[in-house]
Amino acid sequence: MNAAAGRPHGPVSGIRTALWLLAAAILCAGFVLLGNWQLRRLSWKLKLIHDVSTRVHAPPQPAPGPASWPDIRAGHLQYLHVRLTGRFLAQPPALVHGTSPEGYGYWVMAPFQTASGFTVLVNRGYAPASWGDPSASGKLAPPANVHSLTGLLRFTEPKGGFLRPNRPSAGQWYSRDVAAIGQAQSLPAGQLAPYFVDEDASPGSARWPAGGLTKIQFRNAHLGYAITWYGMALAVLVGAGVGLYRSRKRKTPREAGS
Repeated sequence: MNAAAGRPHGPVSGIRTALWLLAAAILCAGFVLLGNWQLRRLSWKLKLIHDVSTRVHAPPQPAPGPASWPDIRAGHLQYLHVRLTGRFLAQPPALVHGTSPEGYGYWVMAPFQTASGFTVLVNRGYAPASWGDPSASGKLAPPANVHSLTGLLRFTEPKGGFLRPNRPSAGQWYSRDVAAIGQAQSLPAGQLAPYFVDEDASPGSARWPAGGLTKIQFRNAHLGYAITWYGMALAVLVGAGVGLYRSRKRKTPREAGS
């Protein structure tokens, strides 16, 4: 008995070949689309990095007032270099657990009432963990006089994600959640900006809190991802080509024998 007689051939073999070629075409198209999507993400990320770098190093401008808050809630103006003029309110600052190049400690979040009438939470900078002791609270008191400060506009950090939940009743904060801190400090919600400001380091200022420690870093691996997806698309094409070549090579002796 001819061994080739037990192998699928004719219409059945043709259907199988067509099916796996179709599957290969779908996979290849999918990988190409994923690669194209990563290239679009790369373009977006490069523009974001450029825009942020421009904002950070630009001269400070007045902090956005209520008319601009919808844009900020929509995700615009992150890291805008701003200037605030007014005075810190009398409320004790909220100490938010966090890390900095100085080590593990707290971000000192203090409410600042602007001359325009709205309030902004200002991250005055980092303070060591030992300063969280109630006996050291007086050292973190903000300046009482009217003055101006500059810093970077930052988006609120709502609770959730990988951060531990805040415990406002116990005064324990793990994220810089503007709305929650404002509520705990009885700040009028309608007058509280939906962002906070990382204060710049000031020459001649006290050692703590240490301002100007904002870390600006964007992970940008989109080009590598795009190359990976395009490489997988190419691998599928090569695999389909090799499979089709071998299928035709097996088919040729059967046709010759018949």
